[in-house]
Amino acid sequence: MKTKEIRKLKPEEYDKKMSEAKRELMILQGQAKTGTPPKNPGMIKKLRRTIAKMHTIRNEKNKEEQ
Repeated sequence: MKTKEIRKLKPEEYDKKMSEAKRELMILQGQAKTGTPPKNPGMIKKLRRTIAKMHTIRNEKNKEEQ
C-alpha cells in the first residue's frame, strides 16, 4: 500500500489491513522456512515494509492527538 492510502484509512479499516498483511507475511515466511519456494519472493520484503509504514503512520497520528 502507498502512504497516501494508509493515511486515508479509518481505524477499523486500518486494523483489518494490518491483520491481513501480518497473516499473509506469516504464511509466506512459513513457506520460505519449510523450503517451499514462494510464488513471489519479493512479496516478503514488500509486506514487511508495508507493515512498518503502517506502524509509523499510526505512531504519528497518536503523537498528533496528544
